[in-house]
Amino acid sequence: MSQIEELQGRIAAALDRIGQGLDRMGGGVAEGVEPAPGGLEALQQELEEERIANGQLRERTKKLQVRRQRLEGELQSARENIAEQLREFDAELQGLREANESLREINSKLREANAAGVGDPDLINRALQAELDGLRATRAADRAETTLVYSELFDAVENVRVAHNQED
Repeated sequence: MSQIEELQGRIAAALDRIGQGLDRMGGGVAEGVEPAPGGLEALQQELEEERIANGQLRERTKKLQVRRQRLEGELQSARENIAEQLREFDAELQGLREANESLREINSKLREANAAGVGDPDLINRALQAELDGLRATRAADRAETTLVYSELFDAVENVRVAHNQED
């Protein structure tokens, strides 16, 4: 973008110089001094070429600005998507932590009951249920993590593809 702005500045300066030259030549003609043969036509041709080049640069700048805005929008959307996925992943991890804490507590009680020689079927069932909950929470956390990684990879590949297509 800075190169385009630099080129626009140079073109504008060139147009100013050409305009000043035309003013000087116009003043010389009014005073009866003839400009160099073909000089005025050459300057007008150069002025027209600079105007065309300037117009092309403006169009390219507009296209680049539109592209930049689109890419910024896509980037913002990707950031929001990632943030949402991270929130989901964090929730799954929190569930895993809670399930593991419950499992530790129940296993501790189960060890105490076994040490006392009292087998408590309800405690055994709760321990098995806590273990199942822990496994389900682990699976959900793994799924959330996989989804997050997949999303990141998909976005990266899509951005490369879009950038490659726009270069062609």
